[in-house]
Order: sequence, then C-alpha cells, then structure tokens
Amino acid sequence: MPQHARNTPVCRNCDGFPVVAITTGDRHGDGTRVTLNVICLTCKGTGHASRVAFVRAGR
Repeated sequence: MPQHARNTPVCRNCDGFPVVAITTGDRHGDGTRVTLNVICLTCKGTGHASRVAFVRAGR
C-alpha cells in the first residue's frame, strides 16, 4: 500500500521520533519504572527538519 508523502522533511537526528523515554533502572514505590523524557536537541521536539540554506564554502 503506498505511503503518503510528507510536506516537511524529517529530522535527520531523530528520524521523526523527537521524544523518547529512557529508563533509569530505578523503580517507584508502586513498582513502575522511573523514566526520563528526552527531546531531540536538533529539531527541539518537533520531529521536522528546519529549512536551512546551505552555503558553499571554498571555491
């Protein structure tokens, strides 16, 4: 089945998954895991690449 094309490019660093939950190994009193939510620093949690103008360096 064909996939729909995206209008905005996906971030190269996070591949469109800008927020992840990382377990610390500890547990809360009720037995659930302690997690840290971390966002992608490149796209600032949007999952989309910013449109940056590339500048050619050199000759």
